[in-house]
Amino acid sequence: MDEKQLIGFENRIIRLWEARKIKTPIHLSGGNEKQLIKIFKDINREDYVFSTHRSYYHYLLKGGTEDNLEKKILNGESMSIIDKDLKFYSSSIVTGTAAIATGVALALKRKGSKNKVWCFIGDGAVDEGHFYEAYRYSCCNNLPIKFVVEDNDRSVETTIKERWGNNKRYLVGDKKHLVYYKYKPTYPHVGDGKWIKFT
Repeated sequence: MDEKQLIGFENRIIRLWEARKIKTPIHLSGGNEKQLIKIFKDINREDYVFSTHRSYYHYLLKGGTEDNLEKKILNGESMSIIDKDLKFYSSSIVTGTAAIATGVALALKRKGSKNKVWCFIGDGAVDEGHFYEAYRYSCCNNLPIKFVVEDNDRSVETTIKERWGNNKRYLVGDKKHLVYYKYKPTYPHVGDGKWIKFT
């Protein structure tokens, strides 16, 4: 799936939302297409992917179909997309998948599997102790997991500077277990005053 297709899918969801076909919240990813396409080149079919409430791009890049994803969104599963066949799991609970992803990585290591686990989280999740516990355990035990922090500089309307002051080194990690990137979202949070005007 390429950048144009990802954007096209989100535009399709926006049209459904504006037509009042979707009855639950939607969370759009726009703005990080290039970064995700690059990351997913390293993710194999048999690898596990754990995601957040903002999971549409992850699901599609893992191999999910647009029609299946649209059906899940229309059925009210927007914030908890799960596809066991694809080994894809998401949760709307902040950092809710970090410990589970770590447990799966531990099981893979014990089985001697060559598969990996990829756990996507937002910059707000980095504030949570659950993330640090899972991350530290994964690093200390050299588990086959990589945490991907998607930093759109927003956590419930609050920027990183507001949360961490002037400490620019708020997240330090080893590259074997951590990918970190910043991006400017196409669809900022509602409080930014730049959200789509739905009719």
